[in-house]
Amino acid sequence: MARTTPGVTRRRILDEAVRLFATRGYDATSVADIQTACGLHPGSGALYKHFPSKAALLEAAVHDNLERLAARTSETADAELPDDPREALHVLAGVVWAFLAADRDLVRLMIREFTGFPELFEAMWQGVVATVYRRGTEWITTLRDQGRADVTDPEATAAVLVASLTYYPILDVLIGHTPGDLAPDRFLTAWIEHALASLSLRG
Repeated sequence: MARTTPGVTRRRILDEAVRLFATRGYDATSVADIQTACGLHPGSGALYKHFPSKAALLEAAVHDNLERLAARTSETADAELPDDPREALHVLAGVVWAFLAADRDLVRLMIREFTGFPELFEAMWQGVVATVYRRGTEWITTLRDQGRADVTDPEATAAVLVASLTYYPILDVLIGHTPGDLAPDRFLTAWIEHALASLSLRG
């Protein structure tokens, strides 16, 4: 009977599966590849003690990582933002970039495999990404209602600002380059100035 190598846990299998799926692709990664990466004998079948199939492993890996990301994102996004808009933008940018940096392999996996598993990755959008868009919309709406910002469509403005912010790390994940090959501090400074101008702040 095949035995699991000591120290090879369910968490280790999930992490190695995400890494391989993200770098090689789901179809090009075999169960034997994952077992080898975990230090298991490729023909032992030990992985099946934890997961009934490769598809089940993918689903578990995505859901497991999403739960961790969603908890961190929700906790940060729901925190009270600083009253100063510039500082608040720093916080929002930190939330977005921290989410995308937390698991680069998961982001790459979602982009590579979305068409094959749309329902699976829809959870990532609804559970994590949409939270950031919602928080941005709420913040801009509050500024407008307080008479501090002149914004016609807070939801669209938030979408544009968050989308431009996410483009930086996503491009880095996909091709190893950032927009204009800018360092993060330069991009963030320019993004904040652009955001402040878009909000047409008063007073």
